[in-house]
Amino acid sequence: MNSPVLFEVLDAANHKKVGVATLNSPQTLNGLSLDMCNLLAEQLSVWQADESIVLVVLRGAGEKAFCAGGDLHGLYKAMQENTSGQAWRNTYARRFFDDEYRLDYQIHTYPKPILCWGNGIVMGGGVGLMMGASHRVVTQTTRYAMPEISIGLFPDVGGTWMLARLPGGTGLFLGLTGAQLEAGDCRYLGLADYTLDSGKWDELLARIQSAHWSGVEREDSVGLGRLLLGLQAADAGLQQGPLQTHYPLIRQACDGGDFEAICANIAAWAGHEDPWLKRAAGTFLSGSPGSARLCFALLDRVRLLSLADVLRQEYIVSLQCGVQGDFQEGIRALLIDKDKQPRWNPATLEQASDAWVQRFFQAPWPDAVEHPLADLELAPMDATGIEL
Repeated sequence: MNSPVLFEVLDAANHKKVGVATLNSPQTLNGLSLDMCNLLAEQLSVWQADESIVLVVLRGAGEKAFCAGGDLHGLYKAMQENTSGQAWRNTYARRFFDDEYRLDYQIHTYPKPILCWGNGIVMGGGVGLMMGASHRVVTQTTRYAMPEISIGLFPDVGGTWMLARLPGGTGLFLGLTGAQLEAGDCRYLGLADYTLDSGKWDELLARIQSAHWSGVEREDSVGLGRLLLGLQAADAGLQQGPLQTHYPLIRQACDGGDFEAICANIAAWAGHEDPWLKRAAGTFLSGSPGSARLCFALLDRVRLLSLADVLRQEYIVSLQCGVQGDFQEGIRALLIDKDKQPRWNPATLEQASDAWVQRFFQAPWPDAVEHPLADLELAPMDATGIEL
């Protein structure tokens, strides 16, 4: 049986080596399972301690996706089995979100360059993996999104940290609509660093292997950036995407603290002549009203928090989503019964009030229990050790 993650060590010049990790579940669009999280975390730690390894490459098997999300089927089964109504009793969810968020944080704070090949679909859990990489590559096939509103969840895996830092309501728009971004818009928003043609994968690996690496992180990081720029066409990633085209409109509609007005502005695009905006509005209108309120409340709460503190907050909310709100129903309608007729509760934006959403921020464990992610660094560090 093939491993859900394949690991390979490639020889490079100067007696150095490169670690390549491939998510190996193309039949599920490389959806991130608990086994994948654990295998990746363990191997990243091994490569971190190995002085001959100068950088890591992270990619997905197949041409369709880097990673399309997390283990929704496993979480659905665990929610069904947890009949206690208590979030803390869902042991699978506790472990899955703990391990996944730790892996995301490990990537963010990794002391060696990590190149993420964001080819094809990059959504949900895939965004969590790609977000923290030092060198994020998109291609002409990239479709990048946080579509959790359609399954009754919220943009987790550090997604609220990322979206809250995007300019002028853009992050809220992406969270409420699940709008898909192409390479140009990823570059425009700073969600990716380089644009390469998907056909250049083999050439990229060949150049990485033939390059001279020093083993000094700062020097190798700069060298990897130069190598990627050398493969990038002069106008790559500069093509204006739909978000950039509509950026002034999105900012006017979604910036500020008036939740009801923002929702009304997005809903009004249901009849827009532009298909991208129309689709965004349609996703919002068919999505979970509770998830919309939860996304809005979270982006406001985490705006000035460190990454570690955001992950701690998201962990609480994710566990609560397993026993209240629409997460189980959203997965049922989309992936289990596939009727695409979710029965959202609350059913309207008016019912999804600010008072209603506060229940998601209550720690679900006994008072004597410490936060499971309490040992994450209190402030994230960049590759140079400078506090962010």
